[in-house]
Amino acid sequence: MEKKSLITVLGPTASGKTAFAAQLAYTLDGEIVSADSRQIYRRMDIGTGKDLSEYNVEGSSIPYHLIDIREPGEKYTLFDYQHDFHKTYRDILGRDKTPILCGGTGLYIESVLKGYNLPDVPPNPGLRLALDQKSLEELTDILQSYRPLHNTTDTDSKKRAIRAIEIEEHKSRQKSSATTFPAVNSILLGLDIDRELRRQKITARLHARLQEGMIEEVRSILDSGVSPEDLIYYGLEYKFVTLHVTGKLSYEEMFRQLEIAIHQFAKRQMTWFRGMERRGFFIHWIDATLPMEQKLHLAHFFTGKKS
Repeated sequence: MEKKSLITVLGPTASGKTAFAAQLAYTLDGEIVSADSRQIYRRMDIGTGKDLSEYNVEGSSIPYHLIDIREPGEKYTLFDYQHDFHKTYRDILGRDKTPILCGGTGLYIESVLKGYNLPDVPPNPGLRLALDQKSLEELTDILQSYRPLHNTTDTDSKKRAIRAIEIEEHKSRQKSSATTFPAVNSILLGLDIDRELRRQKITARLHARLQEGMIEEVRSILDSGVSPEDLIYYGLEYKFVTLHVTGKLSYEEMFRQLEIAIHQFAKRQMTWFRGMERRGFFIHWIDATLPMEQKLHLAHFFTGKKS
């Protein structure tokens, strides 16, 4: 049986993944590899919930990776993530440390564990220029001419829609160059949280983040030259707070719509993780409300590792 050299900690937003993974890393001489599609961006701290203070455990700083590696507005693809993950993963193993993949972006996690074979689609400046003149509705129609739209993620903003069309156009015209990444055998630990409790924690955390300065954070990023559309592209907090800052939504409208969007996002995360189980992954679910000591005890049991 292939040795499982990776531990994966997953769960929906507000389940306490970061604190748990950091504590686990402390007991196993491990390092955290983020699987969060927005925490890669610098200065997007409050809205993405980096909670960097949680990487300090018992006076020790737990090393973390793939956080703060890009500037807001820069494009970062799933292909980029796979490349960066494997480079980091090999480095951690080469230093005889325990790599712990932690996050809530199911696509990132599954792409790494399964070894997705993805096309490396280069930018097409001419196509982008032509598409930029079109409305989001027109871009949606164009994308639908290539393939059915099973969700609205690719048409959440013009930037997303243009990139999706760019990929489809590339695929239709030539055989894409592709890099094969190996699958990674991992033990999966999931933090399970009751839906109603999750909703309460999401609402409380949203209030806290707004008080901590999330609106000021968005305003500062916009003032640095990042366009509103580029921030809206990242969705959730950055979409709705940007709409508020630019005068499109009142504070009350922003809060209400954002709260609903985060609840829906958490539900989609759990749908993805349940889908992973149907696709053959075995997830050891741990009650998120257990005391940390008990959660760590179960993690050590499931992984066969001792602190």
